[in-house]
Amino acid sequence: MPRTATAPSGTAGTDAVGRVLLTSAQRTSTTTLLAEAAARRGLTTAVLDGPGAVGRLAGRPVHWYGGPLAAARIAAPLGLALLEPEDDWLARLPEEFTRRRIELTTLAEAWTLRNPAFVKPPADKSIPPAVYPDGSRLPRAGERIGPDTPVLVSEPVTFAAEYRLFVRDGEVLTGSRYARFGRLDPAPLTDGAAAFARRLLDVVGDTLPSAVALDVGPVADPYDPAEHWAVVEANLPWFAHCYAADPERVLDVVLRAAGPAAELAEADRRFVRPPTDG
Repeated sequence: MPRTATAPSGTAGTDAVGRVLLTSAQRTSTTTLLAEAAARRGLTTAVLDGPGAVGRLAGRPVHWYGGPLAAARIAAPLGLALLEPEDDWLARLPEEFTRRRIELTTLAEAWTLRNPAFVKPPADKSIPPAVYPDGSRLPRAGERIGPDTPVLVSEPVTFAAEYRLFVRDGEVLTGSRYARFGRLDPAPLTDGAAAFARRLLDVVGDTLPSAVALDVGPVADPYDPAEHWAVVEANLPWFAHCYAADPERVLDVVLRAAGPAAELAEADRRFVRPPTDG
């Protein structure tokens, strides 16, 4: 049964000697916290500040924290395996875990929507995630989008709060609240959020990569005062803010989710992001 870990466990089962945490040049508070945590446990830290950075690191065991566009360019030359949930994972969940109808479709199909819907890409941010009044308000042209672009379309719901949990091997290692009613508001993880995540992982944990970031929260329903928890989405740990979570334990998840392909577990092979630019 999944449980909340009480202590970080080194470098996710690997020797830190010679390892590198490579981060994007766009510095965020999470980038800084993870680089500091990596340095404390003996990893070298480096910044992707130009093409030369990849050449300097070739042949070394590298882990990545940064955006998917840069990751696509460096994955092959650095031998990285970048884990991500399958595009239709959220749409396949039982409704007891989503509390709303969700469909994976194409942008062309979403253009035909006649009612309000929440629309987002499964993983990247090529289309701004939002509630659109109808399909005519969705973008029709732009970088990295087209009629065949996959999108998740769901019934609009309001989350009273949203929590991010960092999961490795079916265990919640750490987490944080990051929003209340859609507004940024980081705070410590609650027992309710952790309990819902454990119940979810007990049922569908084998449908996720071994390292993943899960967003969950209670749905606000003015007609039902009971607290009903639901999944918001599953995220890429190697491109997820840690907010008030423990950066040491977040790093444990990141190291597993974006590391050397040679160390990839067989069960994770189907979750590897293709190392292509697009």
